[in-house]
Amino acid sequence: MKTWLAFWSGIFKNNPIFRLVLGLCPTLAVTTSLENALGMGLAASFVLVCSNGFVSALRKVIPDAVHIPCYIVIVATFVTTINLLMKAFLPALSESLGIFIPLIVVNCIILGRAEAFACKNGVIDSLADGLGTGIGFTLALALIASVREIVGAGSLTIWGDLAIKNIHSNTLVLAILPAGGFITFGLLLALINHLGAVAARRKGATPPPLVQLDCRHCTMCPNGK
Repeated sequence: MKTWLAFWSGIFKNNPIFRLVLGLCPTLAVTTSLENALGMGLAASFVLVCSNGFVSALRKVIPDAVHIPCYIVIVATFVTTINLLMKAFLPALSESLGIFIPLIVVNCIILGRAEAFACKNGVIDSLADGLGTGIGFTLALALIASVREIVGAGSLTIWGDLAIKNIHSNTLVLAILPAGGFITFGLLLALINHLGAVAARRKGATPPPLVQLDCRHCTMCPNGK
């Protein structure tokens, strides 16, 4: 049961983008097309699952004084692996994503799950947590990218030559510009918060609290301290 909850929590309850509001730098940068979003999401998911598993397996032998540097070395190993694989087999996607693949090393989602979950739980639960968080991250990226690409380009590039073109002609270029990323994310976040509150009221439950974007409410620290 704990393993199942760890998996589902990363997708919905603790979605890294729409609930924890983490990893916004790559989120806003790569979501100009669905293909880029899926590529980044799959790369980050690979690193999440592998790094969570290794951190959990080594949690009893890594000294507390150097656990963060050790986590970074582990994460960097898998980031280098996926970066080389993408350059070898998906060169066009690798070039499109550019520096944001190497920057997964310092992505707060990856390090956050290692520090908050993997170093305190078993390997199976940590793998489930990494997979769930990776899927949640990928779905969030895909949603933002789909809205931005459809509105801004009138098309949807799913993967390679697989694309839906000429969806509409009244394109709004702002959607695929940097400012459009912030606007799209804000509107989707507001919509998700509203739907969550409506669903909670229908069940007679308390609406989920809004995300508090300050250090006092950081979910990576126990009791927000």
